Amino acid sequence: MTTLLALDTATEACSVALLHDGKVLTHYEVIPRLHAQKLLPMIKDLLAEAGIGLSALDAIAFGRGPGAFTGVRIAIGVVQGLAFGLDRPVLPVSNLAVLAQRAFREHGVRQVASAIDARMDEVYWGCYRETDGEMRLVGEEAVMPPEQAALPADASGDWFGAGTGWGYAERLPVAVSAQDAGMLPHAQDLLTLATYAWQRGEAIVADDAQPVYLRDKVATPKAR
Repeated sequence: MTTLLALDTATEACSVALLHDGKVLTHYEVIPRLHAQKLLPMIKDLLAEAGIGLSALDAIAFGRGPGAFTGVRIAIGVVQGLAFGLDRPVLPVSNLAVLAQRAFREHGVRQVASAIDARMDEVYWGCYRETDGEMRLVGEEAVMPPEQAALPADASGDWFGAGTGWGYAERLPVAVSAQDAGMLPHAQDLLTLATYAWQRGEAIVADDAQPVYLRDKVATPKAR
């Protein structure tokens, strides 16, 4: 049986999830700016709860962004450190997809417009549809002013808005049947998506783990 660890620090939430012996264990906390201190102890506690060591892992999944730059870097740093030491592959998962998967798990919605507050008056945006239990991207993920967000050209039926980007709801020209602007990515849903990816053989070597910021110029200050 596959044993997968998933972790996410891309937003205010810090969470870990473990699939072992067909059972899922999770730990989730909203702890802004404490991810670096809390992540490794959370992983250690989860493995202890399952009664296994790191060597039992087949692969490690992580939220590869988009999200807070520092948070995404923390996840990649920890994942690469663990994966190199164990000689295990990694599974990068979109944080926008994780939001959509959480909305499907908690609300049963099958079409989700995921939005994460990108600061600088922009949102990270992606639209997802459920296929066989997996939320899959329709079109592309992007970063944009809220006013430029749109549903897919072939959109029909009800859509659900998930994520902190929906704090800009009055500026998003998108009609949804319901929304949850407080929803953050959860490692439980990251684990679900990673399991599909693992079964498809999409794991990569730790060297190739890259953050996805969607913004080209991450650390470049704005010109005055």
